[in-house]
Amino acid sequence: MAEGPITNKVAASGIITLDLEQLYPAGERVVFDLKPLLWQEIALKEDDLRTFCKEHDWSQYAGKLVSVHCSADAIVPTWAFMLVATHLRPHAAFITQGDAEQLERAVFTRFVEQLDVAPYRDARVVVKGCSTLPVPLNAYVELAAKLLPEVRSLMWGEPCSTVPLYKRPKQAQ
Repeated sequence: MAEGPITNKVAASGIITLDLEQLYPAGERVVFDLKPLLWQEIALKEDDLRTFCKEHDWSQYAGKLVSVHCSADAIVPTWAFMLVATHLRPHAAFITQGDAEQLERAVFTRFVEQLDVAPYRDARVVVKGCSTLPVPLNAYVELAAKLLPEVRSLMWGEPCSTVPLYKRPKQAQ
């Protein structure tokens, strides 16, 4: 029995692996909590917030991904979140509203929106399923929705063991 060269069938299959962990949006995540600025942890006073905003060192948020949040169950008007955002804007790389989990979801939503899908056009794509970084579920859902019109097929898992999700129907001739 003659032995030939070992062939990597996965590499030869033409499947493109898209690993969200390798494309993980860089940047320190920070949640700016309004709770310490509340009066008796129940309400926000406009004058106090405006004074804080004028005196606070906003440069510490330079280049960071920031979410404005209030961890207390308090009366916080919408404009208060907006006011903080106006002070963060000259410094932070990204600003949203919510807790740490919501920040991560928003970061990935923006990432998926900006992802260039051209390399995946008419390709067989497998989205890698395991990651050590906290890739939120919405990133996978939004990625699937964005790739679907472009790819020939979409799978989840590892190239050697995938779960088929979509296969473009063959065109009638």
